[in-house]
Amino acid sequence: MGRVRLALLLTGAALGGAALSGQASTTAEAATVRTETIRVEPPQPVTGANPATSTQIPASEAPPAATEQPATPPADTTPAPAEDQDLDEKPSAQNQLPVPEVKYGTDGLPAPVARMREQLMEAARSGDIEKMRMVLEGNEMMPTLSLTEIGDPITFLKESSGDGNGAEILAILLDVLEAGWVKMDAGTAQEMYVWPYFARYPFDKLTPQQKVEMYRIVTAGDFAEMDSYGAWLFYRVGIGPDGTMHYFVAGE
Repeated sequence: MGRVRLALLLTGAALGGAALSGQASTTAEAATVRTETIRVEPPQPVTGANPATSTQIPASEAPPAATEQPATPPADTTPAPAEDQDLDEKPSAQNQLPVPEVKYGTDGLPAPVARMREQLMEAARSGDIEKMRMVLEGNEMMPTLSLTEIGDPITFLKESSGDGNGAEILAILLDVLEAGWVKMDAGTAQEMYVWPYFARYPFDKLTPQQKVEMYRIVTAGDFAEMDSYGAWLFYRVGIGPDGTMHYFVAGE
């Protein structure tokens, strides 16, 4: 007998034996019936609830829990106080000045004052800033040209001029001296002739005609800023009764 057939026969025999063994085991298990006792625990009562009426409600159908709403405070009916800026607002210092007498040209000027004014105007008309040096050095003292310390006065005037050569500052000086003037602190050691008169005139008293004069020297925007500040901040000239030039300065 070949090895293949032998192997097949042996395999079939093995399978047949396994089947018979399985049937015998099943027959033995069927002959034996196992029984098991199942104990059922009684239901536990719900503490604090009536078992007859207690019913569970699904969470999805339960009403929402009541929440306590905070009390709404009553509306404040107290009138608001006036704004601080109204309480702190002060009148313009410029507008507190008395209305001075305005004059033009040399009418009413002392001779020394008129002479100094003319020398300054001649230097301005020349267009040569160096001509101002002779006027300043011939003055009894060096006039105030700046509110801070400066070196050479002519160099400072050039640097203050928009064109860098002093022409603009000379034009300003000429316009200022051609405007009207006022005499301040008459009869005192501080007596001074001041150009232009706008520098010592209350802004809120200027007439339309006077504003036209003023706008030949400053712009409307410049005036609005000075009015808001409460003082004349553009250039002005002050000459004492003895003809001494005390200042040609801007600012405060």
